[in-house]
Amino acid sequence: MTEPWWISIIKAVIIVNLVLGLFAYLTLIERKVMGRMQLRYGPNRAGKFGLLQPIADLMKLVRKEAFAPSSAIDIPYIIAPVISAFTALAAFSVIPFGPGWHLYHWHIDGEVANVPIALILVFALGSIGIYGFITGGWASESKYSLLGSMRTCAQLVSYEVSLALSVLGVVILGRSLSLVDIVHRQGATLPFVAPQFIGMLVFFFAGIAETSRAPFDLPEAEQELVAGYHTEYSGMRWGLFQMAEYINLITLSGLMVTLFFAGYHGFYAPLGPLWFILKLLVVLFVFIWLRTTLPRLRYDQLMRFGWKVLLPVATVNAVVTALVVVWA
Repeated sequence: MTEPWWISIIKAVIIVNLVLGLFAYLTLIERKVMGRMQLRYGPNRAGKFGLLQPIADLMKLVRKEAFAPSSAIDIPYIIAPVISAFTALAAFSVIPFGPGWHLYHWHIDGEVANVPIALILVFALGSIGIYGFITGGWASESKYSLLGSMRTCAQLVSYEVSLALSVLGVVILGRSLSLVDIVHRQGATLPFVAPQFIGMLVFFFAGIAETSRAPFDLPEAEQELVAGYHTEYSGMRWGLFQMAEYINLITLSGLMVTLFFAGYHGFYAPLGPLWFILKLLVVLFVFIWLRTTLPRLRYDQLMRFGWKVLLPVATVNAVVTALVVVWA
């Protein structure tokens, strides 16, 4: 049974706005958590407990004058942040957040779009998002931005290999590339984190690098490398790049919950979306925890960790899983 098209549109609008709201307040939560872990105050001036800080940041970005280099290539320079933001939002549309519901004589799916090859679609959108980063650096006509975009492209392309290999075991166990089917399979058996613990660890570390989070945040390294590919961006154009990074983090966390932690399944079935949100927040907290705790890796350490550690481990994990499934 499929839902009417107008329900799909309403649901898409609601989910997009919820993700954007989570992105806005994730910036506040991250600064609060980092402040507490580092024994200092986070934002506490804009509104009670700093709850209006994301709104204040938005107003600042909207009102700030958008400067651009005189030699920038206009159309690619403007489109680049839009591409990154669009692909980040689109990837979340295939992640199931509930089992589906019946409202009167209508059926409401637990995801925005049920795509048979949803897992491939997520990786494809992530690959397209890389073009936004590298185009933004190239179109800025700045050597610093261009070098930053090359660092970003090199890291994202490298760790996509480990990221893709780490989920092959999940695909074999779930017997599908559909995220909906994978979640249903875990509900009937057990969460795939149990048989695929090594794959989960590889996915987690490769995901940190894919989202350019510490200790893999060398593509930006704003403290000493003038921020990388978005050096020449300001105002809301820079805000779109920041939004893309945080939404990619949310999407990756949702994907990790879906693939390894049984998605919306929990101890009490009717609370499906609440279980999904709770698991999502726990994974996001771990990302923030690592950023607060770990120092940045050097570029040689970064590449060595990817090619000499994650890639072989992900390959062995996928091969062993395939052999076990064939033998069983």
